[in-house]
Amino acid sequence: MTRPFLVFGRSGQVARELAEEAQALKVEVVFAGRERLDLSDPAGLDEGVAAVIAETAPSAVINAAALTSVDGAEAEQARARVMNRDAPAAMARACARRGIPIVQLSTDYVFDGLKGSPYVETDATGAVNAYGRSKLEGEQAIAASGARHGILRVSWVFGPHGSNFARRMIELAATRGVLEVVDDLVGRPTSGQDVARAALEVGRRLAAGEQAVEGVLHACGPDDATWADLACAVLLQSRKLGGPWAEVRPIPSSARPTPAKRPPDTRLDIGKARSAFGYDPLPWRDAVATRITRV
Repeated sequence: MTRPFLVFGRSGQVARELAEEAQALKVEVVFAGRERLDLSDPAGLDEGVAAVIAETAPSAVINAAALTSVDGAEAEQARARVMNRDAPAAMARACARRGIPIVQLSTDYVFDGLKGSPYVETDATGAVNAYGRSKLEGEQAIAASGARHGILRVSWVFGPHGSNFARRMIELAATRGVLEVVDDLVGRPTSGQDVARAALEVGRRLAAGEQAVEGVLHACGPDDATWADLACAVLLQSRKLGGPWAEVRPIPSSARPTPAKRPPDTRLDIGKARSAFGYDPLPWRDAVATRITRV
């Protein structure tokens, strides 16, 4: 009998994409949401995580739970560390004891954005905000746990579910004629569907004992954009569907100070993921056209 995947998280955008992809692929997945275990509560975290894993006896664990608000993490740094470092560390320790692999979703924000070209997995990290630091510490804790693991660094994830930049732009356009969006921060937007597919595939391969997918892998979109570029495409797609539209006015990031510092250029190189498991993400403009299908 095939054992299911266990996904920590239920209501976030990647967890919801995982549910859809698992159904499409006929993969059995058990979701552990906040109603089953509050990963933001440090009290009994190790015991609670271990109990959920023991009850499910999964073939692999996928952690899709995190505090992903960059400015929110700056304001609640202790909570960010619990959710982004301590919770995945507890999962990894429990997995190591039972010989179960774990897939962790991390972020491009582990880098300082000063390299000037796409980052590879072996480049030195240097997070510039609390969110990036907490996610990097989560990576390090998993690597030190002894569990077999795949850490997927993702970037600028968007889609039809949950809280993300694309949905926020459409919501703002409903009440504003002009949106000012920064155009001097560069990254590689990624469809949440591609992230879900990558996580499931890496989990499957880890469970089968494949070594090529172990360690850190970059799993983002294949091409570059600024936030203003992405906003323009999203709002044009919204207008095409009969939804809200607004003019996008590009501005420098210096004109829009935020509580958390943003790294200027966090493009990730995906060559290793392509080789390791055939990762083939959609270009972000195609992903906007195919995934933003309702407003």
